[in-house]
Amino acid sequence: MLATLLAARKRQARTFARIAAVTAADTIYQIDRITEEAITAWFHAQWPEAEPVELVMEGLEGEAVTFPRGTPVAQTRWVCILDPIDGTRGIMYDKRSAWSLAGLAPRPKGRRSAQLADIVVAAMTELPVSKQTQSDQLSAVRGCGLKAQRVDVVSGKRKMWRPRPSPAQDFRHGFASVVKFFPAGKTRTAQLEEALWAELLESGTDGATADVVFDDQYLSTGGQLYELLVGHDRMVADLRPLVLASLGHPAALTCHPYDLCTGFLLGEAGGVLEAPGGGVVRAPLDTTTPVAWVGYANPGLARRVRPVLRRLLAGL
Repeated sequence: MLATLLAARKRQARTFARIAAVTAADTIYQIDRITEEAITAWFHAQWPEAEPVELVMEGLEGEAVTFPRGTPVAQTRWVCILDPIDGTRGIMYDKRSAWSLAGLAPRPKGRRSAQLADIVVAAMTELPVSKQTQSDQLSAVRGCGLKAQRVDVVSGKRKMWRPRPSPAQDFRHGFASVVKFFPAGKTRTAQLEEALWAELLESGTDGATADVVFDDQYLSTGGQLYELLVGHDRMVADLRPLVLASLGHPAALTCHPYDLCTGFLLGEAGGVLEAPGGGVVRAPLDTTTPVAWVGYANPGLARRVRPVLRRLLAGL
């Protein structure tokens, strides 16, 4: 994906923001079409025939895509869920890095559909803005720890490095965000966020010390996970499906399973990824199910926030 995006940028960057389609999963921009074609071509050429796989990806809704092509879904051994570009809106205007995300899960036996918790291998690759000369790649096999490389996009040279989530046990003078990208539900989300910090920071109801927690609305789930993984952020809470449901709004512009397919990397690095009330994030490997989640840099922060957040969400 990285090489495809860099090559396309030289040829047609000005057309990246054109709307190509609107699907059940999201709005598809021209930049998305470029990467989708590259992915299907790669699977045609590279995926081993002895390990048939179903491909789940934004833009392929309504059809079963398997490799080798024509393999019945029931006969595939794997489910690969992809988000070719997570953070399209930022990268198409050359504002901030996007991420290419991929997760692989064995197909469960019986009628049960594959879930996020079934993913055993995941990888995420940074798609940098034009002035940036380095790209980070993070990956893991479940239970084997996180691996990371930094790639020089000019020379192609790679070097290994070790991401470290923040060890901080409180949120003062650190970044911790509740997602509120779009107008719908923003007021209710902000009210919930204020109540959360009022209790956690012991500031009373006037929010007098709320300015010691910094907010970063990185419009990419992969980007948010990265900020947690490398120690920049201490918490990210994406509560959009819950807030929108409480207001009776449709949950179209929310996180979906393909956005969170690399989520277990946070656990491999020592952080915590869980449902807003605690426990496993449960969602099938598809492109349409709304997903709410919270990521913490370490278990100590999760223990501080979890009971407060659970109680506040019960009042939605």
